[in-house]
Amino acid sequence: MIKQQLDKIKDRISNPDFLANKGLSNEVGIHVFCYEPKDEIVVQEYISMLKNESNTPYRIVECDLYEIFLSLLEDKRVLRSVDSLESRKGKDYLLAQLQKIATPQAILSKMDYEPHQKGQDVLFMTGIGKIHPFMRSHKMLDSMQHLFADIPIVMFYPGIFNGQNLSLFNEFLDGNYYRAFSLL
Repeated sequence: MIKQQLDKIKDRISNPDFLANKGLSNEVGIHVFCYEPKDEIVVQEYISMLKNESNTPYRIVECDLYEIFLSLLEDKRVLRSVDSLESRKGKDYLLAQLQKIATPQAILSKMDYEPHQKGQDVLFMTGIGKIHPFMRSHKMLDSMQHLFADIPIVMFYPGIFNGQNLSLFNEFLDGNYYRAFSLL
């Protein structure tokens, strides 16, 4: 089932109207591709394959939120002390401290790039499951609209999006988000 869904992505992101963000009633082009968490490796392999293809009408810019999170912790020189901090102060304290560092704005500053190649770039936002509980996906989507309004965004989401609610791993209510569209 997942392979048939993934095979539809290439046609969708190759569509000139999709690449131009047309047909969305002036909404930001944020799209969600939902999948079962057990299919994470298959989805990652497919994304890698798409990124490495040549002679395509699109250019995929992948932002793995978890890798960006680790980079932020490394920049602040706290990555090596995470284990000891958790054992000394507890997981709730650690979570609160890491969320102070990995704010949506800090993550966005690592994601931002210029110039966007309008009509060609597609931003793939991955690592949603890996960054939980440090970052909530709806907070990222709310925060990123102004930076990427000119290119389509595809969030690869290991869970369910029903057009209003995001449910991470089909288990945790991740928040409400009304401006996204299902990719397929």
